[in-house]
Amino acid sequence: MTIREQTEEIERKTLHPKACLSANSKGRMKPEKEGEIRTCFQRDRDRIIHSKAFRRLKHKTQVFLAPKGDHYRTRLTHVLEVSQIARTISRALRLNEDLTEAIALGHDLGHTPFGHAGEAILREIHPEGFDHYKQSLRVVDFLEQNGKGLNLTYEVRNGIVKHSKGKGMIIPETKADRAETLEGQVVRVSDIIAYVNHDLDDAIRAGVIKRTDIPKKIVNILGDTHSGRIDKMVKDFIYQSLETDLEKLSMSSEVSSATYMLRDFLYERVYESDTTKVEFRKAKKILGDLYEYYLEHIEEVFKDIPAEKKLNSAASRNDKHRMVCDFVAGMTDRFAMMTYERLFLPQQWTVV
Repeated sequence: MTIREQTEEIERKTLHPKACLSANSKGRMKPEKEGEIRTCFQRDRDRIIHSKAFRRLKHKTQVFLAPKGDHYRTRLTHVLEVSQIARTISRALRLNEDLTEAIALGHDLGHTPFGHAGEAILREIHPEGFDHYKQSLRVVDFLEQNGKGLNLTYEVRNGIVKHSKGKGMIIPETKADRAETLEGQVVRVSDIIAYVNHDLDDAIRAGVIKRTDIPKKIVNILGDTHSGRIDKMVKDFIYQSLETDLEKLSMSSEVSSATYMLRDFLYERVYESDTTKVEFRKAKKILGDLYEYYLEHIEEVFKDIPAEKKLNSAASRNDKHRMVCDFVAGMTDRFAMMTYERLFLPQQWTVV
């Protein structure tokens, strides 16, 4: 028996009957020989961590555009916080922690520069629209590894594409809108727990809001500290889900109501605030101009992409909008600003 097979046997003996076992995965789009050491979900997690798209997350905005402070969240720290919360929940519920971690680490690989502002801009100018969760799936299926993709398992891919909620329900009532695995549903909940709390923390740090601005009802239910709010949400979700023996993953009505209120408060006072809208207009100008430029100078996309990053997809080469969208969506904040400066701003003359 290999180490992988031993791990699979441990899963069968210790995980909840509703957990997704590695040995029962629906497999990959392109069949592969199983490894000797790692389960399929462990291999997926490692492929995501070693991908170029994952490394670029460290220079992509979470909320505040190109922040200068050292302690603001980036898209990379966001996925790490989601992963930590999701693993805590999965372990408590005896779900597959490796599957949970892989989904959590990969769920935002397709996010644009400049956070949700960038996503809104590409949704507006790309003919087929744009959603970061669909782009995340595109990254792992087609864009990574020189156009070969990461060839992840069905369960990880399904969790990635079903993680997003926007202003929708934390866990949708409609089965088709939920991840097929409980692990994928855990990541969706962990995503909102992470972002409403760390975005609130960053907004207070940035001076956009004050701690005393948080509605009293939210404070009374969730607590008045960053760690206290996360602890309350996580424990509530775990115990409510255990009460149904995982038949339904849920928060209590009180805590879910407070979570929705906190999200609405952030939309009103942070995400759609006057301060944020000023930065949004700047981001829209940068990405819009870059998109139009590369659409008119399509060959420069290949010139500006290092050889090892060029896309091999014939379909992408034939669809200029798709290729430009992939290129712009993959940019980091600083690369987008640096490229904009090079293309559109006067450069200093070098005196020899």
